[in-house]
Formats: sequence, C-alpha cells, structure tokens
Amino acid sequence: MANLIRTKRGLDIQISGKAQEIIGKANTSEVIALIPDYYHGITPKIIAKEGETVKAGSPIFYNKSVPEMNFVAPVSGKIIAVNRGERRKIMSITIAADAKTEYQTFKTGTLAKLSGEEIKAQLLTAGIWPYIKQRPYDVIANPANAPKAIFISSFDSAPLAPDFNFVLKTQFADFQTGIDALAKLTKGKVHLGVKAGNSTSEFHSIKNAEITEYDGPHPIGNVGIQINQIDPVNKGEVVWTINAQDVLFIGRYFNKGVVDLTKIIALTGPEVKEPQYFQTITGTSIDPIVKGRVNLETPLRYISGNVLTGIKIEADGVLDPYANQITVIDEGDETHEMFGWAMPRFNKFSTSKTYFTGIVGSKLFQNIFGKTKFKYDARLMGGVRAIIMSGEYDKVLPMDILPEFLMKAMITGNIDKIENLGGYEIAPEDVALCEFVCTSKLPLQFIVRNALDNLRSELE
Repeated sequence: MANLIRTKRGLDIQISGKAQEIIGKANTSEVIALIPDYYHGITPKIIAKEGETVKAGSPIFYNKSVPEMNFVAPVSGKIIAVNRGERRKIMSITIAADAKTEYQTFKTGTLAKLSGEEIKAQLLTAGIWPYIKQRPYDVIANPANAPKAIFISSFDSAPLAPDFNFVLKTQFADFQTGIDALAKLTKGKVHLGVKAGNSTSEFHSIKNAEITEYDGPHPIGNVGIQINQIDPVNKGEVVWTINAQDVLFIGRYFNKGVVDLTKIIALTGPEVKEPQYFQTITGTSIDPIVKGRVNLETPLRYISGNVLTGIKIEADGVLDPYANQITVIDEGDETHEMFGWAMPRFNKFSTSKTYFTGIVGSKLFQNIFGKTKFKYDARLMGGVRAIIMSGEYDKVLPMDILPEFLMKAMITGNIDKIENLGGYEIAPEDVALCEFVCTSKLPLQFIVRNALDNLRSELE
C-alpha cells in the first residue's frame, strides 16, 4: 500500500471554467515556432538554416554550454525564418508545417539492455532532454550531475488544471516505458506522486517507481512540495523532475523510435464558452484552439498555463512547451467598481474572513452548501508596499521552510541565508500561492527566479 502524506496548508482557488472530459477538434497551426526563451537558462546555437526542410525530430538548435543537448523540430516542414532581436539574440525559429508530419527515425535499441549513460545520450540527441528539470535552480537538468532521485507528480492541483488520468488513459504503456527509462538514470528512486482517494487510477499500477499518495489543497500537486515532504534537497545534492505528460515523450521514443511531441491540453477559464481538451503539439499557436471558443465582449488575457504560474501571451501567441493548459480570463480593463477593492462584495473570492466572500470561500461553507465558483479577472487589486511579516505565506506553503525570511534573503541577495533557508529546493511555482495571498502585492515568483539565477551564476 502506498504511503500517504496529508497537509491542511494551502488554498484551492475556486474559479469557473473547468474543462469537460471531451477532446474537441481544432485545426492544426500552419506555422510552428520554437522560442528559446521558454527554455530558461540556455544559450541557443542555431544548427538549421532558413529554407531548409526538416523532419519531426531534426535538430534546430543546441545549448551552447551543453553542445550535446539538442532542441528539435516538433513537426516536419520548411524553416521560414530565424527571428533575431537585439545583439542578434534568437527570438524564435518558425517552421511552415507539412499537412502530414514526417518523422525522423532513431535506432533506440532494446531499453532493457541499455545503460543509463546510453539512455541519457539518446535523449540529449533526440531533443527530449529539455523536458527534464532539476532542483536546485529549477532549470533544465545538467546531464553531468547525477540525481539522488527523480520526482514526478501524476496530478496537478493548480486552478482548472487538467486531469492526467483522463489525458493519459490510453497512453499508460508509453508512460510505463518512460518510467523504466528514467529509473536507469538514477541510483536512487523514481518517486511518483498520486492524488489520494482515487484508488482506481492506473498510476497506482506503475512499476519501477515508489508511489506516494498526497491529500490536501493546492500546491500539494507541485513536485517541489512532494520533494520537500520526502527527500529535501541539501547543498551539493541534485534532484530531477519531469511533468507526467512529458514522460510520454520518452516512452514514445523508445517504443516507436520517433520524437512525438504531441500532447493533450485543456482550454479553461471563465471566458471560455465550452471548456474542453484539445490535442496539440509543442510550438503551436493557440489561435486555432481559442478562435470562436471565447467570449469577446471584453478584453481578454490569454495565459499559457494556469492563472497562478502561467505566461501571458497574445491570442495568436505560442504555447509554452511545458504548459498543459490554456486559461482565458477577463483582463479587467473595462471593470469599474465603486470603492474598488475596499467595497464588500458577494461575488468575489477572498482568503480573508472579513468579507462575506471569505466565508463563502471557506471549507466549512463549501462542505455545507457546495463549492461556489468565482469569476476572476487580471487586476492586481491593490498596490505594492513593504513586506509584512504576518505569517500569511506559511498558511499556503506546506514546506518545512520559513518563506518570509527566505523571500527577504532573496530580495537582498544574501547567499548564505538563501542556502540555509531552503533556497535549493524552491522554485517560482512553489511561491505562486504566497504571491496570490500577499498583502504587500510582491512579485514573489519574479523574486525567486532572479535569486535562483544569481545563485547559480555565483556557485556554478
């Protein structure tokens, strides 16, 4: 029987627009774009040239600091542009996609007979390695550093997150193969986090992984929380992580000998007419997915990802390769309310019990009367002010750290304190809820990202 870890700390944000378990039909984007900035911390070096014809799996660019780490075309077609910015920085590489994808084939060999180093070399060449990340620093894993463990969360507890049991229901054979390959990349364990209370989930039958059940509000589905609960990252240690759906890329590679980067994403949010799932591919424009499926009465914010950690993009923007959902909410530009945030409201979510909405959002109220879904917009609802040491971060962050002191250390750049206060295992997504409830309206994810980058530059 799997171990069970429970926590009461956290917060489930009740927002309308959850995707129904339906896979809708959407036209395929005619132009695919690879954006190096989405792969944080790399220095891209172009391999392919404009006008060149490529197959799915053909290398497009590589990481200058790790030359064996390729980034490949997700589709076959013709490279139509290499777009550059200031100082010739590569902004994007665009590919005119073929009507039918032609795959480059790889000789993978028999997985059971391959060593960990051979698997690693193949994943680097095939362009699948960038989907494996590491703690510390929350960047693409350095293949030169062996991890003490690999962590995968089979569920996402973020607002309106997709249900991986539905997404993977016909793909568990590829998922198992991916787990088998990952197990050879570490001398430690592959940890698979599973949501408690769903004993029928096929994730419970996965082999070659240690399964742990988790029960509690968001961010319990974050892999960083699970690492902290089971095997915290200390100085000199490395842990690798990978998204559950990205494990399929590894499984398909060894089962079929091709790089198949197709995935199922959820179109969610209060401004979506019929929230549902769609099959898409890395680098696609969201336009074919959202067109005709959202309300256009007010200005909209399109988010690649969830409302807490996602990236703001345009209506024709490119889907983040790590995203599993698109969220559409009201921008809030045309919303005008008497007395603004200071007016008591009956239709707004609040973490405070001062307003009636705080009572409506409480667990006791929801248990008695059912969950109430709220309609959000993108307004900040307040101004930036000095950090308040009130313990509000601790209520929503179930990690054995002191988040307020860690944030202060990161703001001031105190490396010794960052190390001592848990900076090696934190990632921007882990403090997203802290940012949401922050009375001071501090950009905590931005602060963590900058601090981790500075820490990495100083120590590596």
